[in-house]
Amino acid sequence: MINTTEFNTRLKKILEYYGLSASAFAEVVTVQRSSISHILSGRNKPSLDFISKVLNAFPEIDLLWLLSGTGDFPRNTTPPLAKIKKSQELAKPTNPVATISSDDELIERIVIFYKDGSFKNYAMNPSK
Repeated sequence: MINTTEFNTRLKKILEYYGLSASAFAEVVTVQRSSISHILSGRNKPSLDFISKVLNAFPEIDLLWLLSGTGDFPRNTTPPLAKIKKSQELAKPTNPVATISSDDELIERIVIFYKDGSFKNYAMNPSK
């Protein structure tokens, strides 16, 4: 049986590590914000579906660590060479746009979606 208090401590460590609020974490994991709130408050225990979604969204989290605290976080693994090459290819723009500008509209954020379901969210500087 999962010790809810210790699980909540590990969940808070994940939020802190990634710099996510509970609301942003819920969005990434694709669960309702209230689910995160209820788990963090101790009202509800994490379901198998919730744990599965966390592990799918963050593959560097070890299941054993998440459930029992045994092991390391983040997982100490070296990514396979194929993943390294793929990430290098994604880092190189294939069709770069020199400048996007508009006097009427300000860009608030840019979100890049990857084929594996992950994404990166870049907030823009509103003062420029």
